[in-house]
Amino acid sequence: MVADLPTDPKNIINPSTLIFSYMAVEEPAVYQRVWDGFLKHMAAATGKKVLYYPTQSYALQYEAMRSGRVHVAAVNAGGYPIAVNCAGFVPFATMASKDGTYGYEMELIVPADSSMKTPADLKGKTIAFVAPTSNSGYKAPLVILKSEFGLEVERDFKPAFSGKHDNSVLGVVNKDYEAAAVANEIMRRMFGRGVADPAKLRTIYKSQTFPLSGFGHVYNLEPKLAEKIKQAFFTFPWEGSALKAEYKEDDQFIPNDYRKDWGLIRKIDEALGVKYTCK
Repeated sequence: MVADLPTDPKNIINPSTLIFSYMAVEEPAVYQRVWDGFLKHMAAATGKKVLYYPTQSYALQYEAMRSGRVHVAAVNAGGYPIAVNCAGFVPFATMASKDGTYGYEMELIVPADSSMKTPADLKGKTIAFVAPTSNSGYKAPLVILKSEFGLEVERDFKPAFSGKHDNSVLGVVNKDYEAAAVANEIMRRMFGRGVADPAKLRTIYKSQTFPLSGFGHVYNLEPKLAEKIKQAFFTFPWEGSALKAEYKEDDQFIPNDYRKDWGLIRKIDEALGVKYTCK
């Protein structure tokens, strides 16, 4: 279900510098430091110079991959199908704990002193979402609110787009938003860094577990280089790294399968009538 390597050798690329893209959920400089050790490891494994590209939006990230400006990327769970179908993204890994488990839940959050107790109370309210391609930050809550609570966007509640999960969390903490849909693994990291106070918000809904963001390369990389990139992920020493300090629940990169592991995400897209059309 992913793009094949081009049959014409002229379309296969072997760049002297690899560009790694990560959609920073907070200040880009914070995550550039978090990923610095890993990128040095990738440089050693591939023999290439590796640069960090702090993407500011999901759409810009997919377009950068599509146009050849990004070679390796961490893509959000909800954007996987779009990145695969429109940007030539070939996923191969995700973060996991020591026992191989991984995933996160979508939570609907409100200010701690809000009168809202259940998602049914969101009728007539404005809900902060992240972006239209975000799974936990838009697509999943839309399907859940409609199928489980009979609430439809625009008819029963108004959407507002914050651009990032951290903006949504802080918006609820500061009472700029009446409610928000967020990925709880990002929210927990914010709590751990002291960026947001968990006492100032409350969860009124928690979803089933979804797959995490994943990692992959563009489809037209030279195969030997692509294999070296994969091995950089699977041989990275987590213990004592900045990645481990940031992603406390994770201890390794493990292989993933787009057809199997992202089936639920594609079903959500199908329920929303999403078409993977590329302009």
